[in-house]
Amino acid sequence: MRLWHVDLIPYLPKSQLLAQWRELNSIYVKEDKHILINYIYEYPKEDLYCYTQLVLEEMIHRQINIRTKDKMANYFKDIKCTEIYIPYENHHNQQYLTICYYNLLEKFIRGQKDFPAELFERLTNFYQSKKEQPK
Repeated sequence: MRLWHVDLIPYLPKSQLLAQWRELNSIYVKEDKHILINYIYEYPKEDLYCYTQLVLEEMIHRQINIRTKDKMANYFKDIKCTEIYIPYENHHNQQYLTICYYNLLEKFIRGQKDFPAELFERLTNFYQSKKEQPK
């Protein structure tokens, strides 16, 4: 279970994007505890809401059918977030970006079928540009 670095959402292969939606829905239902996502409970619920909106925007952009938003709507029923912002600012840092990038690199190297070279090249170019930015 993982929430991909927020900046990588546009570069995720379709299977990872769909898996992200499934994982979010699992959080909405069970408030899963897992070593890779426990940090989300240290942030306001609005951060998860903003992250979810970014995932949904990318799914819509790619014309991926979203069958139901019931679990999400129920989980966020008390949230009145009017502005979408970059969530998990302290956790989704350069180190986490690198961890996620190398996880995706392995998927590409191993020949993940829905990870074309063009998408990986865009991901790598993005990652290199972020890596070269001053901290």
